Amino acid sequence: MSGSTAVIYDETALLALGSGNRLASQFVSNTEHGPTRHVYVPALSLMAADGMRKGLAEHVGALPAAEIVELDFSGVCAVGALIRDGVEWRIGHAIHLSRPTVDYPDGRPVVTADPELYADMPLVRTIRLPEQR
Repeated sequence: MSGSTAVIYDETALLALGSGNRLASQFVSNTEHGPTRHVYVPALSLMAADGMRKGLAEHVGALPAAEIVELDFSGVCAVGALIRDGVEWRIGHAIHLSRPTVDYPDGRPVVTADPELYADMPLVRTIRLPEQR
């Protein structure tokens, strides 16, 4: 989608959002101000975050700017391959969505509080959420 700004929220970004992290909230807020801005939430990342913080899925699901992305058949195959290669399932869906596609030839960066999770992943760019004091 030429000209659009899109990011992927992983489990750590969702937990930060639920804790009131300003930058995580700002991405979501900015998305509401323009049709070319997108915050994508991988279903597996949301499930992992909700498992750690009860009610987070309902909160994120109620945000009009958050687009929850289901895991389709090609995603199942891609994430399954990542898991076989030793990647944790909770970040596999975010990795899959971040990689280049026809709509996003440069991929989409993963917003995360822990960029080290993606250090060994080719074609994955990250945006680090700073710790909030």
